[in-house]
Amino acid sequence: MTYLLKALLIFLVYPFIAEAHGPTPQKAKESIVINAEVEIVWDAIKQFDGIAQWHPDVKAGIGDGKNESDGTRTITLQNGEQFVESLDYYSDKDHEYNYRLKTVNVNALPVSSYTNNMQVIAGDDPKHSVVTVKSRFYRGDTGNTPPEYLSDDAAVKAMNIFFKNGLQGLKHKLEK
Repeated sequence: MTYLLKALLIFLVYPFIAEAHGPTPQKAKESIVINAEVEIVWDAIKQFDGIAQWHPDVKAGIGDGKNESDGTRTITLQNGEQFVESLDYYSDKDHEYNYRLKTVNVNALPVSSYTNNMQVIAGDDPKHSVVTVKSRFYRGDTGNTPPEYLSDDAAVKAMNIFFKNGLQGLKHKLEK
């Protein structure tokens, strides 16, 4: 094959190869300081399926009551959309748990998968706690040209809003 023919093939094929990379993982992280001791804050969030008691976007959280690996909860949002999450790790001692999306519903959250971590640690003052939620996720449409509502930007925005609203709801519940 001649040099010119090789160069022409590369020129014609390269743009298609460059576009075929797929999605990259996205991240979200939100924290809040709550004027309450760690144990009080942990008591409010430690029941994995009790999320509706403090998260204003959640109408119901129904689970199997297990705070251990493979414990599950079905979350119903205020708009009626549902999704299922599963616990991967739970530590009463460390005041944290890790969980993942088990059943996808892009109408609830525009993501195709995620793993999240939630932890409570002591703040600068023993009467203050810091609650942090971290996530690693993929957008709702993992194809090369997703619609805007299932894009990386939409996924990052939705996850950050969901976390912020939840943390604000927790703060409001514990500080009132």
